[in-house]
Amino acid sequence: MSGHGAPTIDLSTVQGEADEPLRLAVIAASWHTQIMDGLLGGALRAAAEAGVAVTQLRVPGSFELPVAAARLAPHVDAVAALGVVIRGGTPHFDYVCQAATSGLTEVSVRTGVPIGFGVLTCDTEQQGLDRAGLPGSSEDKGHEAVTAALATAALLRRWER
Repeated sequence: MSGHGAPTIDLSTVQGEADEPLRLAVIAASWHTQIMDGLLGGALRAAAEAGVAVTQLRVPGSFELPVAAARLAPHVDAVAALGVVIRGGTPHFDYVCQAATSGLTEVSVRTGVPIGFGVLTCDTEQQGLDRAGLPGSSEDKGHEAVTAALATAALLRRWER
């Protein structure tokens, strides 16, 4: 199971001594409702722990995450992109995963806004449930995506001073 060796990040410190609180956008896909509700719940818990306000946006699927991130990134300090793609019997899985990954990377590099990558790429639905932050899940990838995005935004903000 992934997650082994993950850093411990204290979300209560991400605001630091900033004059202005960090702004976060959480963009979540709509496919696989139970998994997505878990990812979104973890993301919102992380935002609450950090004391940041959240702009939420639901898009149809993981393929639409990059365009939504591109539109929101200039207005926030960090973005968390949440989705799940479950392998089927066609190459569709590969195309969607590649498009989401490349698109989100391009948006982050182009805008300089950190994007927490919370897109699960799973072989089975059970793998998604195990990572969704639900009761009984072994991981909380929604929480991790927000934590990574906010920690990076806080670091970049300190560097810019």
